[in-house]
Amino acid sequence: MNQQLIVQDRIRKIVAIAVVIFLLFGLRLIEIQAIRASGYVKKAEVELSKSATLLAPRGTIYDINGVELARSISAMNIAVDQTVVNDPAAAAKVVAPILNMTPSQLQPDLTGERRYVLIAKDITPETWRQVNQAIKDYNTQILKTKDGIGKRIGGFVPERSFIRDYPSGKLTSSLIGITNDQGSGASGIESSLNSLLAGTNGKYIYANGRGNIIPGSEQVSVEAKSGTSVRLTIDRDVQWVAQNAISQAVASSRAESGTVIVMDPKTGAILAQASAPTFDPNISSTITLNKLRNPAVQEVYEPGSTGKVITVAAALQEGLVTPQSIFTIPYKMKVADEYFHDHEKHPTQRLTTTGLLAVSSNTGSIQIGQKLGKETLYNYLRKFGIGQSTNSKLPGESAGILHPVKEWSGTSLPTIAFGQGYSLTAMQSTSVFATIANDGVRVSPSILAGVVDESGKYTPAKENESVRVLSSQTASNMRAMMESVVSSNGTAPAAAISGYRIAGKTGTANRFNTACKCYSGYTASFIGFAPADQPKYVISVTIQDPKGMHWGGALAGPVFKKVMSFVLQSERVQPTTAPVTTFKLTEAALKDVKKSTKKAGA
Repeated sequence: MNQQLIVQDRIRKIVAIAVVIFLLFGLRLIEIQAIRASGYVKKAEVELSKSATLLAPRGTIYDINGVELARSISAMNIAVDQTVVNDPAAAAKVVAPILNMTPSQLQPDLTGERRYVLIAKDITPETWRQVNQAIKDYNTQILKTKDGIGKRIGGFVPERSFIRDYPSGKLTSSLIGITNDQGSGASGIESSLNSLLAGTNGKYIYANGRGNIIPGSEQVSVEAKSGTSVRLTIDRDVQWVAQNAISQAVASSRAESGTVIVMDPKTGAILAQASAPTFDPNISSTITLNKLRNPAVQEVYEPGSTGKVITVAAALQEGLVTPQSIFTIPYKMKVADEYFHDHEKHPTQRLTTTGLLAVSSNTGSIQIGQKLGKETLYNYLRKFGIGQSTNSKLPGESAGILHPVKEWSGTSLPTIAFGQGYSLTAMQSTSVFATIANDGVRVSPSILAGVVDESGKYTPAKENESVRVLSSQTASNMRAMMESVVSSNGTAPAAAISGYRIAGKTGTANRFNTACKCYSGYTASFIGFAPADQPKYVISVTIQDPKGMHWGGALAGPVFKKVMSFVLQSERVQPTTAPVTTFKLTEAALKDVKKSTKKAGA
């Protein structure tokens, strides 16, 4: 009896213990399934899901007529998670040939503990499909072997990317620039307007199955925002003519470089900015650090005789001379114990202000500079924008070099008066002539016409800043005087265009060589505008270090003529019909006019 009771007591205890155990198990299940279920789901999602950057396309760069100069084209990147690449050697053997690599080149990037390694950039979607299919085919076969699961290839992840494409190739390369490996602007407009052009990257998530994306699992979590497109003031057709003209001139003269700028003087808009030598932004092997520089705004040089227009204009504005003031012009003259001379030997001449400008006399310009004095000449150089950036929105723009008067030596005034002793950029020099063409008002040069948002809405850029430098009358007189430069008696008859009044100035300057800290070679230039009576376009041509012939009129004048002729014709500018205001070049010619006037009045 006692034995039976003992057995029953043990059974009751066992049942009680079992009930307690089942109760605890049940409570645990309730906790897992009801209370903590969402947490475990989230944990599983984290372990099974991966996120990747969704790259945003850059904005498109257009010319003034909507022609694409730079655009983003869809591409792919391939990244690798090294921790899930089971057999780097086998993976390299399968994938490398598709990526135009050798297995030995690829295998180091597949080996290690890094979770992210970019192994291919900017490939086509078709190339990724080939890589993915090759991996699938390999895995299908390897899974049929012993321990095949541990040998399967994994860890390859595609990323959406964009290739920057430049439809115009070499045509606008120095101006537009390029992007770097990270897709940011590295030079040119791509760099200076990067904050506008760059988009905002998004994110996408995908299911991770043994190191590979599970097909169809990709989901965008944060949308990428495209960059803002921009429209430039550049006219592709004008750019084409300018680029061809300067490339031919640089090649034929064996020059170091050359630049052409076409500007609307009233608005400051740049219609063309071409440089040579250049590069193809679509072919990386043609790109060098030197070619990435934009000489139009980054290369400084002494202007030479084109700088004489500032000296003469300042004297006219100050009332110190008139277009027909008479000067005694010797071949050479001594200032501060140093002799200065004209570019060609000649007997002492009696020339008007117009005449000394037409023949580009250094000694005549020195005399005008002496009338002005250091402070006044310096102030006018500053008024014309020398020694300060033009704010053209082109990257790396130099302010040029203009030392304060207190640093001038005894020979500074005479040299600066004829265009040596200070430095500027081609853009600054173009702006000087544009000021004269625009009735004495200097308008900041600009390359940006406006922006285009994602909806296609165009918003024009703000009008450029302007400041009056010369009176309208002074500017008018200067334009008439500068017409004589292009006449048969001037230094640039090669720049003349039949039927049109052309005004301008040649420049042939000694070129400072930073390597030897000395002068070697020349800068040849011509800057002019047309029609001279109502200027619509200003064109500057600058050729650096030509070999052999180096005169600005002979080298740069024909380039100006070729580009300006096209612009006038394409824009349907009518030939000049207004009468020409002629200023005499010599004292003798002026006396003849006075005699004729007296006879007519008698």
